[in-house]
Amino acid sequence: MQASGARARALLVAFTGLTVLAGCGGGGDFDVVIRGGTVVDGTGRPMFAADVGIRNDRILAVGDLHDVRSGEEIDATGLFVAPGFINLHSHDRLSAAPTSVNLLGQGVTTIILNADGGGPLDLDAQLAEAEEAGLAVNVGPNIGFNRAWAEVNGREDRRPTVTALAEMRALVERGLRAGAWGVSAGLDYKPAYYARTDEVNEVLHDAGRWRTVFTNHDRITPESGFSSMVGMRETVEIGEAAGLVPVITHMKIQGREQGTSDAVLDMMDEAEARGVYTAADAYPYLAGQTSLAALIIPGWAQEGGWEAMMQRLADGAQRSRIVAEADEALEARFGGPQGVFLPETQAELTDVMAETGATSGGDAVVRILTREESSPTSILRFGREDDLAAILAHPTTSIACDCDPSDGSASHPRGYGTFPRVLGRYVRELGVLTWEEAVRKMTGLPAATIGMVDRGVLAPGMVADVVVFDPETVIDHATYAEPTLPSEGIVHVLVNGEWALRDGVATGARAGRALRRSPNMPSRGLDTGSPRRVTLTEEISNASGNYLLLMDLSQAAGARSAQGPLEFLTDGRFAFAATTLGELQVASGWASVTGVGEIPSGGERAFLLVVDSEDPLEPGEGTTILLEVEGEEPVRLRTPASVAVGS
Repeated sequence: MQASGARARALLVAFTGLTVLAGCGGGGDFDVVIRGGTVVDGTGRPMFAADVGIRNDRILAVGDLHDVRSGEEIDATGLFVAPGFINLHSHDRLSAAPTSVNLLGQGVTTIILNADGGGPLDLDAQLAEAEEAGLAVNVGPNIGFNRAWAEVNGREDRRPTVTALAEMRALVERGLRAGAWGVSAGLDYKPAYYARTDEVNEVLHDAGRWRTVFTNHDRITPESGFSSMVGMRETVEIGEAAGLVPVITHMKIQGREQGTSDAVLDMMDEAEARGVYTAADAYPYLAGQTSLAALIIPGWAQEGGWEAMMQRLADGAQRSRIVAEADEALEARFGGPQGVFLPETQAELTDVMAETGATSGGDAVVRILTREESSPTSILRFGREDDLAAILAHPTTSIACDCDPSDGSASHPRGYGTFPRVLGRYVRELGVLTWEEAVRKMTGLPAATIGMVDRGVLAPGMVADVVVFDPETVIDHATYAEPTLPSEGIVHVLVNGEWALRDGVATGARAGRALRRSPNMPSRGLDTGSPRRVTLTEEISNASGNYLLLMDLSQAAGARSAQGPLEFLTDGRFAFAATTLGELQVASGWASVTGVGEIPSGGERAFLLVVDSEDPLEPGEGTTILLEVEGEEPVRLRTPASVAVGS
């Protein structure tokens, strides 16, 4: 029921008495203060001069902290202070995760695993193994469509039965329940390549209620004329049909369609106009990296796996057909054999043609595969600079490196250079993005796209993943010939409040965590240009006690923080009152806010509050209330009232 009458007034009196006591706490000390920097907070709003105060693993204050005590002082004069960068596209390659020097050197503090539909199906085991080995950065999983398809339907081009579709659907559901940040797919990779669109939709039939993303490496087929546009449109249509946010991953305009970025981005905007939030991620290079066979050898020839493909190549007639179709793919997607570089041997495919006497690029690819008895990695050139600039500038495109933790090995410069390259080349040198836009695309935007609530924005109460970089010097140095050359200009990195990089050198700290998405973290756009408001005044009684929540929060367009009262009381045992608010984030029937508040026994504490009237685990009318206060047991409540979210 709505809090009213004598009971509510009595609770308020008790609450007021407790919060007066809270003011006597000894808050105000910090473990670290980063002083004198320019804060680029991850929202896209204008940068501003401020100090940043950190205690334990949380940001407690952003502002003028000249009169506070701190265990450690960092002079950031002339430097930018931003949230740690979030990479949406990493694979299940974690052998170097305990050090992650390539990621820290780019300012990356969080990576999302199992891209392109890969990774294990048992996410609990994956995360447990990662944590046991140690993590220099945070890791969170996707659940892979490709892996589920291969596990149930095999590597043949065959139609799944009703039972098989149900098994795949159950695997996806299990992954989402285990904390996956989204469903990833790589429909361009075999055997998921063989899945028809309606079959993908059937597997994802129940996934929409989780309010997360469908991120896909788009499928480019001979039947479509090797059209990137057709493949990206399929991604959007699948996401829309499933009720998931479509994310076009490592977005690019390939081959014959180069120069058509306007049409592709218009397609995304049209989906947005239909009410389908549509996003993308991209890296700042004009070439990709994958297995040589994956995107060049035709799909029918790869059916059944490696041995089956080798048998077909041993047959003269089939080999000739494979070569011809590989030539067509090379020409349509990568501009011919001159579009392929082999980093392991530092050879161009055209060099291999000359050395082996191959009659064409497709013939050279086949010779390499049969000689090596494996598919080496390849660099595949695909694009134009103007298309790339347009993709990077689109408001829903996040920056992602398509890279994994590395200990000094890599085949593509994106593994060491992506984020500094965007900052140095596409902001400082070319002006494609402003500093605020670029940092937003590395932090607040990817966090909101996948549903994170406590990372991605530099604000009170947020987790202390922080990067300090030099805007005058930040740049990449890695090349295709030397892909592991470190970037420069990333000065300091904190992960969960601990130093992971100091003065450009990795500390060896293993402060990273395994991150799981909860059902109350919906994917959403990052809109800081509109006013936001959330209200809920509710008295709740259940078997564990009586509770009172008073909340009337608003944030004006362009304002740096929310305003208004936020107070919580549990039967006189626990009282909490917000004293400093951070960013108010809203979506349909949902809101979250972080900040700092006071409790009678412990002074100032960081907090996170989530209110959710569309909780997938609590169907029907009502609102789920989640309150996490630093050092206290989390509170989860359910009330029949609906939260009011609006502008």
